[in-house]
Amino acid sequence: MELLYEKCAGLDVHKDSVFSGVRIVEDGNVTEHTRSFLTTTKGLLELSEFLASHGVTHVVMEATGVYWRPVWHILEESFELILANAAHVKNVPGRKSDVMDCQWLARLLAHGLIRGSFVPPQPIEELRQLTRTRKQLIREIGRHSLRIQKALEDMNIKLGSVVTDVLGVTGRAILHKLANGVTDPETLADEARRSLKKKRGALIEALRGHVTDHHRFILKLHLDTIEMLERQVDEIDKRLGGALEPFRGAVEQLTTIPGVGELMAQILVAEIGTDMSRFPTAAHLVSWAGLCPRSDESAGKKRSTRIRRASPWLRTSLVQAAWGAARSKGTYLQAQYFRIKARRGTKKAAVAVAASIVTAAWHMLSNGTFYNDLGPSYFVSRDRDKAAKKLTKRLEDLGYEVSIREAA
Repeated sequence: MELLYEKCAGLDVHKDSVFSGVRIVEDGNVTEHTRSFLTTTKGLLELSEFLASHGVTHVVMEATGVYWRPVWHILEESFELILANAAHVKNVPGRKSDVMDCQWLARLLAHGLIRGSFVPPQPIEELRQLTRTRKQLIREIGRHSLRIQKALEDMNIKLGSVVTDVLGVTGRAILHKLANGVTDPETLADEARRSLKKKRGALIEALRGHVTDHHRFILKLHLDTIEMLERQVDEIDKRLGGALEPFRGAVEQLTTIPGVGELMAQILVAEIGTDMSRFPTAAHLVSWAGLCPRSDESAGKKRSTRIRRASPWLRTSLVQAAWGAARSKGTYLQAQYFRIKARRGTKKAAVAVAASIVTAAWHMLSNGTFYNDLGPSYFVSRDRDKAAKKLTKRLEDLGYEVSIREAA
């Protein structure tokens, strides 16, 4: 087997310690040096000196939670680092120890048998943390909103049956009054805004309930938490504005894709970056995003076409964008959605549209171009004869005689 790196090292990273296995090949002789270090800053600096003293050029480590990050930050300036997917570098069963793990990683690296994971540069990593934190806060707001509705049901107040958004202007004003001790339905109904004023009678009936001091306490607790979370989301949005400034051009490019708004474009930039040279082709990016069928074939039979596991942060956002693109009238993506939906169902159609969105993003970021829609009639114009035969057969099945001729 070809030897690629004569002096390399494998790191088995844990929360409090890191095991280093250095592998050196000189004149056909292989020597291995193993040593453990603490994961404190002082310990990691000692690790860097240990690797440098042996002339190590390449270092590999597994992606174990978040424990690899501080190791990466300290070593990245001095060594060529490779982050390996733990599922791809499993040791031989029955031979498991921290020392054997780091030596095994070094051996795989020496012969080029490890495929490195995508580690974004620092500006993109900061963007990624901001967008992911924002999404988590939005989820928390949703959870507290459901808890408020649960509390309202316990009070026998049917506000959600009349008001579309319980946390809208009218709903929130009513909730604040309830939390402050106001229980008279007519007084609460005075907070109605715009079209809800026409539903005053229904609103009064919906606001008749049994409210106790305990209910008011729970209601106020959730309202305060929601408002605190909304302030934090606003702070993240302000921070995102500054962090996105160097990538503003890429965000504007991506927003030209149907279904991709400002927020989705920010998530795309944060998750995949702007340097598409990390992904040799658009298909590599689609696979990395987990939007293509897994490779699961035996004896010439495909056993499963489920999509492979991948980062949920990017994939869920892309599928949400796909649902938006499916409602964009007169577009290629909408035509693709309905074409696949008829044969494979809504979910697989949405995943296929999401794959098309990320494919378009790869080409746009690679070439610096804007989105050029192929149009809703693309699939028909691509194979006119096939479409004509299909439509003719449908008419004949209905009992019509059909003859086709070219228009002038």
